[in-house]
Amino acid sequence: MEILTNPNAWIALLTLTFLEIILGIDNIVFLSIVSGKLDQGQQPKARRIGLLLAMAFRIILLFGISWVLSLQESIIDIKLNFFEAHITGQSLIIFGGGLFLLYKSVSEIHHKMEGAEEGTKGKSTSSLANAIIQIAVLNLVFSFDSILTAIGMISMKSTTEGGFGPVGAIEIMIAAVVISILIMMVFAGPVSKFVNNHPTIQILGLSFLILIGVMLLAEGSHLAHFRFGNDTEVTSIPKGYLYFSIFFSLFVEFLNIRMRKKSKSVHLKNNKIIDKNLEDNDPIN
Repeated sequence: MEILTNPNAWIALLTLTFLEIILGIDNIVFLSIVSGKLDQGQQPKARRIGLLLAMAFRIILLFGISWVLSLQESIIDIKLNFFEAHITGQSLIIFGGGLFLLYKSVSEIHHKMEGAEEGTKGKSTSSLANAIIQIAVLNLVFSFDSILTAIGMISMKSTTEGGFGPVGAIEIMIAAVVISILIMMVFAGPVSKFVNNHPTIQILGLSFLILIGVMLLAEGSHLAHFRFGNDTEVTSIPKGYLYFSIFFSLFVEFLNIRMRKKSKSVHLKNNKIIDKNLEDNDPIN
């Protein structure tokens, strides 16, 4: 009841929910691309399982917050003349996730550009189990990164502004995770349909995943305190810059889609739609 009557707690809940949705955009893009390889009947199931896994991983990590924070301790120390690093459990998870995301994004782009054409009957090119395994692996990385960001934000608010304490902070974070996942479940279907129906959006989404993979590599290197020489230390890439570029690129692509629709010419003949190229090659015309 103290949390429900605390306005700062509600502000923290709304802020954290919005943050979880923003950080979950890359998750939805990956879900759309992976589930798009399945049969039509299996795609909603894969999306639901993927988002439920994301929620489960986040809640489990929140209940094991002490374990998550213990991963900040160095497990491997490297000191050379030109390079220094203090590798932690967090840095290994984030860095490995970035490598996996880069591999999947580049391989998917290669498949769409150079791979064999998929069947016209919507034949599945991937099994449900294989898709769920890929989703689970990436969800673990996304969940870990999301929880680290949420912990940093909510802990500051709970001590300096909210006054709802660490237990209240955990409850607020769990509520934000559940609300954000439910919202993403509602919009995952339309977003996936839109992404899979527009090849340019798919390539753009995969390019975003490459950017996010690079961001995870930089963040993992920063958590491991990679240092080259005496003064050059790897820093993390601010998420705000990255997501601003993503939304700006999407806005430009939406404008391009609308322009292409307006410029598309449709010719009617005998109450049937005829492609202009076919019409020009018709010997009768």
